Amino acid sequence: MTVNERLNQLQSYLEKQNVDIALITTPANVFYYTGFQCEPHERFLALVVDRKMEKTTLFVPALDKDMAQQQSSITNIIGISDEQSPFDVLQDNVATDVQTVGIEMKTMNVFQYNHMQSVFSNATFTDVQPQVNRQRLVKSKEEIDYMVEAVHIIEKVYEEGIKKVKEGMTEAELVAELEYLMRKFGADGPSFSTIALFGENAALPHGAPGSRKLKKGDFILIDMGVIKDGYCSDMTRTFVFQEASEKQKEIYNIVLEATNAGIDAVKAGVPLKTFDIASRNVIKEKGYDAYFNNRVGHGLGIDVHEEPSIHENNEEIAEKGYVFTIEPGIYIPDFGGVRIEDEVYINEKGDVEVLTSFPKELQII
Repeated sequence: MTVNERLNQLQSYLEKQNVDIALITTPANVFYYTGFQCEPHERFLALVVDRKMEKTTLFVPALDKDMAQQQSSITNIIGISDEQSPFDVLQDNVATDVQTVGIEMKTMNVFQYNHMQSVFSNATFTDVQPQVNRQRLVKSKEEIDYMVEAVHIIEKVYEEGIKKVKEGMTEAELVAELEYLMRKFGADGPSFSTIALFGENAALPHGAPGSRKLKKGDFILIDMGVIKDGYCSDMTRTFVFQEASEKQKEIYNIVLEATNAGIDAVKAGVPLKTFDIASRNVIKEKGYDAYFNNRVGHGLGIDVHEEPSIHENNEEIAEKGYVFTIEPGIYIPDFGGVRIEDEVYINEKGDVEVLTSFPKELQII
């Protein structure tokens, strides 16, 4: 599906819902509908679908206008310089005497919302984010191809990165090696802050790598991903350095079994909670459920965390085209932890395809 087709779907939705004008301000969603990739920081970015004036306009920071003209499918582009008020520019270029304005309520901040109320003083605001999320949930073949490329890069990083591991190195030093390899192998950058945790620190699911030095018998938990051409990868593997204890092996094999059980449960037409429960039950049956207290997975695509959320209470039905992670873990304070994370895709037949292929069996390095 092209960006124009995506935009046409949004426009059809706005027409059916009688939304006069909609503002898409989240950079990831602007990219989804236009092909223009930008991180505006504090500056104003908005794709405005104006049904009253029958035009679509992309408002960008002035310093990004040339890039927008190169990348975007939208030809009507307005640059806003730093000394201008973006809301004055907006007011001068769109219909403001409207009844209904669509915005992304989950991501628009209060500052922006207050200014929008001033610009569209007679309007009622409605949330278009659920529609955007519904569109982004189902990945096209082209999107899957981009995501597979991002997976291929991160798997090369794992393959070469574990060769860099040596006794006495710090977690931060390993992160530096891994992120260098990401760029070397063609990534546009990491999709999130790379996590590398040693020993007892591996019990912190989202711990911050620091000065902890690697020693014999340590867990090495690595959670990382890359962005390539606007799409993300995300994968976790856990290793043991030089020598593994029987307890480490036990915990590792339970998590491996849980990961595989979650993957085996994945298919279209069943509640998303099914996949979480399948993984969780393995850990629960082994007596470690107190050490696994987060959801089993999350969607990913343009964002490294997006819909759907794979948790034990999610009754929504899985559909073809969904991409998400399966990543159970056991995290024992002062001992360490294991997480094994794969990316899965529900294909056009409604069956599961595992996009990640890096070995999951315990590796002692």
